[in-house]
Amino acid sequence: MPKKLYNVAILGASGLVGGKILAFLEERNFPINTLKLLASKRSVGQTLLFQGKPITIEEATPDAFEGVDIVLASAGGSVSEALAPEAVKRGAVVIDNTSHYRMHPDVPLVVGGVNEEALLSHQGIIANPNCSTAQLMPVLKTIHALAGLERVIVSTYQSVSGGGKEALDELRAELAHDFEHGQLKGRSDAFAESTFDRQIFKRSIAFNLIPHIDVFSEDGVEAGYTKEELKLIHETQKILSLPNLPITATAVRVPVLVGHSESVTADCSRAVSLESLTQALKETPDVVVADSHQGYFTPRETAHTDPVYVSRIRKDTSNPERGFNLWVVSDNLRIGAALNAVRIAEALVRLNKVAVPKARPSF
Repeated sequence: MPKKLYNVAILGASGLVGGKILAFLEERNFPINTLKLLASKRSVGQTLLFQGKPITIEEATPDAFEGVDIVLASAGGSVSEALAPEAVKRGAVVIDNTSHYRMHPDVPLVVGGVNEEALLSHQGIIANPNCSTAQLMPVLKTIHALAGLERVIVSTYQSVSGGGKEALDELRAELAHDFEHGQLKGRSDAFAESTFDRQIFKRSIAFNLIPHIDVFSEDGVEAGYTKEELKLIHETQKILSLPNLPITATAVRVPVLVGHSESVTADCSRAVSLESLTQALKETPDVVVADSHQGYFTPRETAHTDPVYVSRIRKDTSNPERGFNLWVVSDNLRIGAALNAVRIAEALVRLNKVAVPKARPSF
């Protein structure tokens, strides 16, 4: 019996993540009948290659989704807000990479291989979590299954590619600017006062760390947290179906091109040996665990690969019976965005859920 083929559209095809989605669809041989590339007016007419053939980018309008089965969307929250419901009305299932629908009660928030069962009750829109959340989920799921999660503390070190192509360009430009203008006289550790015109980052990203990603909250106990930090907190609770899990986060932007890193402290409900936890992580699909303390992973050497990499696994000296510290690294453009979106599409095909229910909520 021939394999069923699907009509697929990429919304935001001209962007950094959209291009990665296109590459993964080809690399993983997704069963495509027709492929549409959709973007804003300024990208219309550009061409991208798929399976060696050029495809022209079309304008993303409601009517562009006629006859489409699956939409992989990564064009910004306001675009998804406007167009995702229009695609669903026309019978397409939307896998949305923006933050707009992630906490909607009728929208499953899914990481491939972690909580695919949530797809069984989708209403037409499926959300892809934030990049820093996605890479953490297979690790926390395994720890919770083994010993129960009592509390989680996360500090993220997020590459500039998480801010898109413009952020990558700004890091490169500021680095070039600093080198051109030289170091302060008599100092080998400082650059001259910068006159660099920043457009993306609030502070210098070259040779610097910025503990500020997205806007700050001013609400109650969450006051002072950034939206990025709150995404990680609330999305983790939703994906793991642990709405009361105590979790806190600090998100930092670092001058790395691709790859997010996370320092994780996990307090468990039950005592478990370091050996048992390490073995459980080694048996987790799509996770690679270091063989020694010296074999730790960094974003530069793991970029452009698919797994989540875990190293520096050790007991927490402040809670040695039930606490652990870990270092988690992954390519944020893959599992944190494009790869996870395609994995969700693959799961929909496998579960025979590429269909929009007749009765669905108003998104």
